[in-house]
Amino acid sequence: MTPWLPLLEDHWWWLVFAALLGIGEVLLPGVFLIWIAIAAAVTGLAAMVLPIGVALQFLLFAALCIAAVWGGRRWYRDNPVASEDPLLNDRTARLIGQIVIVTDPITAGKGRVKVGDSVWTARGDEAPAGEKMRVVGAEGTILRVERL
Repeated sequence: MTPWLPLLEDHWWWLVFAALLGIGEVLLPGVFLIWIAIAAAVTGLAAMVLPIGVALQFLLFAALCIAAVWGGRRWYRDNPVASEDPLLNDRTARLIGQIVIVTDPITAGKGRVKVGDSVWTARGDEAPAGEKMRVVGAEGTILRVERL
């Protein structure tokens, strides 16, 4: 074992832990580790300034973790991050307004349409195969279409 390792005071362990969590936040996607890193840093600073035992340090860290995560969630709820592409993960919503071609005739309100290189189930007015239609909505993975 390295001779200086046992000589580190408790607060340094907390500050190193906070730094490692901060690095983990940068390397891993998401916004979660930063709140725990803040709790570890505050615990390290408290251990540096106040003469508190290790057990109390862990209790303080646990309480600060809960408070930091709660505060972070509340802050993100009140200040949502604007997306450049809000429909990025909503494929059916991205299809609204597109022109599609009927591949299987739409009879009794149901048929199939070609969107790009894929075929989707569609609901709408009766239409023969080959007719062009516009996507006006979606119900799950079923597109609602209407005549042009």
